[in-house]
Amino acid sequence: MRRIYDDELKTMHAQFTKMGLMVNQNILRAVESFINHDKDDAKKAKESDHAINNIEVEIEEMCFRLIALQQPVSSDLRSIITVMKASSDLERMGDHAVSIARSVIRAREQRSKRIPLVEEKIAQQANIVKRMVEEVMDAYVKVEAEEAYRIAKIDDEVDDLFSKINELCLKEMIQDPDVIQGGTDYIAVSRNLERMGDYVTNICERIVYLKTGVLAELN
Repeated sequence: MRRIYDDELKTMHAQFTKMGLMVNQNILRAVESFINHDKDDAKKAKESDHAINNIEVEIEEMCFRLIALQQPVSSDLRSIITVMKASSDLERMGDHAVSIARSVIRAREQRSKRIPLVEEKIAQQANIVKRMVEEVMDAYVKVEAEEAYRIAKIDDEVDDLFSKINELCLKEMIQDPDVIQGGTDYIAVSRNLERMGDYVTNICERIVYLKTGVLAELN
């Protein structure tokens, strides 16, 4: 019986790790489709979100089943709660990737004017978010609280870039009315990336809780 329980816990952790990889791939696909104005890649990003949603439901059902049937001890219960909450964070990050993909489709249809400097900043912001997701998943696997604290601090860089992108877009929109629609989309994309950084920080908090049992506030 204990072996079956341990196997189910391992499956839960494996599914969560798989979900993290899927979300990170979709973030990259969505941002690249935006930078390259690639409508086909944007559609793929939208379609891929269904698989992310499905695996999140599977993880949630698995967690509820473990709690209801196995009555886990405190350390295992912490682990299950961590995965439930963190998988919800990942799912929301996936939703933000879809929002970016929708911006691509809208921009292609409206033929929005491009602002190269802003696109460069968005690419920089996206790379930081991508790195944060990769590192937080690694910290989760290794249950490294100190690493979680370090990763959470990187979110300040994402926030700073959002502010800079916002300022650049507003400046360009004032000077050239033709970039208003494009500028609005740039701000929306950057805002989506900024929110992703917040969700990574949430996962960092979950890792600290998993390791220490302490509910830390890292935002």
